[in-house]
Amino acid sequence: MSAPEPSPEPAAPRRRLLVLLPLVLFLALAGLFYGRLFSGDPSRVPSALIGRAAPALDLAPLEGLSRDGAPVPGLTSADLKGEVTVLNVFASWCVPCRDEHPFLVQLSQMKGFRLVGLNYKDDAENARRFLGRFGNPYAAVGVDPNGRTAIDWGVYGVPETFVVSRDGRIVYKYIGPIDAEGLKARLIPEIDKAMAANLPAGTTPTPGGS
Repeated sequence: MSAPEPSPEPAAPRRRLLVLLPLVLFLALAGLFYGRLFSGDPSRVPSALIGRAAPALDLAPLEGLSRDGAPVPGLTSADLKGEVTVLNVFASWCVPCRDEHPFLVQLSQMKGFRLVGLNYKDDAENARRFLGRFGNPYAAVGVDPNGRTAIDWGVYGVPETFVVSRDGRIVYKYIGPIDAEGLKARLIPEIDKAMAANLPAGTTPTPGGS
């Protein structure tokens, strides 16, 4: 009587491996991409908009917001011409925005440029309460209720801050909340560079924005 032939190895595990292989490769590549994107200093992630004209702005003001007894205006593209502008993207529901806000208040006390805010996907009442509680550092606040303008500006998430030159070009992008080190070592030097560029004849920049 001959010995029985060995049964073939089960094919199911191999099939499962073949099915899972593309998913494993995708997750590995995704991990590598995000690791490189967010490793190191996030404020130095490059933007495709650097050196280009700032995307169009036509944002209504935050209703009911006032500063020094006067209504705070919204944001238009015309507001980005003629002087250096620092545009900060914020929201009342954004916890890191609260962390960075004292540094924005400090920044607003410096001279030679204009600090404005883009209120991202926020409730108007909550945004007013946020600025009433922590202080309003912005000369203008434009409301972006559906985030369309933020997408045009290449915003990854809030908070983010842009430096715009006198001729309306984005010259620097700071991703993430501003802290003491970021304000002193990165943001203010970039503002100073923008202020020094294309100065009107007979004028000089104010060092450190002060």
